[in-house]
Amino acid sequence: MESTKTVVKSTKTAMKWYLVVKRGMDVFGSSLGLLFLTPLFIALYLIIKCSDFRAPVFFKQARVGKGGKHFMMYKFRTMIPDAEAKLAELLQFNEIEGAMFKMKDDPRITKLGRFLRKTSIDELPQLVNVLKGNMSLVGPRPPLEREVAEYSARDHLRLSITPGCTGLWQVSGRNDVSFAEMVNLDLEYIQNVSLALDIKILLKTVRVIFVPNSAY
Repeated sequence: MESTKTVVKSTKTAMKWYLVVKRGMDVFGSSLGLLFLTPLFIALYLIIKCSDFRAPVFFKQARVGKGGKHFMMYKFRTMIPDAEAKLAELLQFNEIEGAMFKMKDDPRITKLGRFLRKTSIDELPQLVNVLKGNMSLVGPRPPLEREVAEYSARDHLRLSITPGCTGLWQVSGRNDVSFAEMVNLDLEYIQNVSLALDIKILLKTVRVIFVPNSAY
């Protein structure tokens, strides 16, 4: 009995230190990224703004994070300004089963937006979310509220940790992976969290940026 208590205490201590170090990595990584990527941010700001002066450069959207807490997630805009209003008429063309919407030839995506999505460059503003603490560099992707409304009890386990900019799903096929497979990958990550796994995923993410996978 005493041995079991010792193991549990040791596990809790290890997890506590993992979370402390992980947060340190998040703050350092996001700060460094924002600093070095400033020229790219400025260039993209000008390019996106010139493509449509009336439309915003950044896109923000309410997402569900750890424990069901809502926050605003940031991205570079890749769709036409009224994209959300047109979603209802496109739901019938959803190409993935489960609580997600994916459409390869989504007519709402701009030409520049397709490139940004293919290279995942549109996700870079999420470094601000990481710095603020409502996202981590590595973790499950934060879902939309309407997606969470369709979650099963098992799907809800994805919300047990801080969501991330990248994760096993993103480096394992992304849009070629079904919703059920994405949940399996996220739960696999949650059950095996470690700094070594985080670093491995981050390195694979860098590769995906230069050799794009099925992102769209």
